[in-house]
Amino acid sequence: VCVFQSTTRGTVKDKPNLKVEEDVSALRKAIEGLGTTEKTIIEVLTQRSNAQRQLIAKAYEKATGRKLVADLEGDTHGDFEDLLVALVTPPAVYDCHEVIKAIKGAGTTECTLTEIFASRSNRQIKAMSEAYLAETGKSMIHDLQSEVSGDYGKALLILAEGKRDESTNVDAAKAKADAKALYEAGEKKWGTDEGKFIDILCHRSIPQLRQTLVEYKNISKKTLQESIESEMSGNLEELLVAVGEKDGAGTTESTLTRILVSRSEVDLLDIRAEYKKLFGYSLYSQLESEVSGSYGDTLKRLCGQD
Repeated sequence: VCVFQSTTRGTVKDKPNLKVEEDVSALRKAIEGLGTTEKTIIEVLTQRSNAQRQLIAKAYEKATGRKLVADLEGDTHGDFEDLLVALVTPPAVYDCHEVIKAIKGAGTTECTLTEIFASRSNRQIKAMSEAYLAETGKSMIHDLQSEVSGDYGKALLILAEGKRDESTNVDAAKAKADAKALYEAGEKKWGTDEGKFIDILCHRSIPQLRQTLVEYKNISKKTLQESIESEMSGNLEELLVAVGEKDGAGTTESTLTRILVSRSEVDLLDIRAEYKKLFGYSLYSQLESEVSGSYGDTLKRLCGQD
């Protein structure tokens, strides 16, 4: 069960002594010259935080009369273009665009919604909702309500309200009681009480859940994740486990882009460590064998070597 959410475990940090004018001039040279110099663009955008990229984008527009995002779209293509656009988009707006993409069109992309809502803080969800309203004129929760249903929908909508407890205090007695309630709602009874799982996993704070996982293993011989996997199925199981498993079955570039960009300033160091523990090799080495060209180079710069 994915329960880490830290704000300082990212691979990308503010660049000290940022020189915005120098970055703008380097980007202009790279974009306006004969043939786009992708190496410069990668260097500038992956070694600055998102807040710094916003300053650069503003100064770029002031200097050229053109939007940086539009110039990048005009000069690059495919997965590399999508990745650069993601890097220069404010995080809340990027999340909002991904949610719109996931619920628009034929069939809702539940795995995208799961990944976004299971890993964002209340503050990030609030900012995403505001961006969604500004962008579409509609309420994000309202649009989600018409797209998701059943127990999965119930759980996702609780997360999308952005009201998870965020205190850092751990109540050991409550963790024990929750672990017992989960055990009795799942493994111990005939037929699973999904509502109990949804209530506990979607409302408790991250530190509280960590302790609950420990207590659960003490009661049951299984981990909570193993219990969820054996008791449930489909989107609800995916949401409650909320652990991205990228195995050798091919790589979804849009998922890689979204995870590496959105977690690069939050907890990508933790994700890297977890990845190595799960698969026995580093995320960086997997990227080396799975993705190539400027797109691959950019992802590797964001990921950093273990």
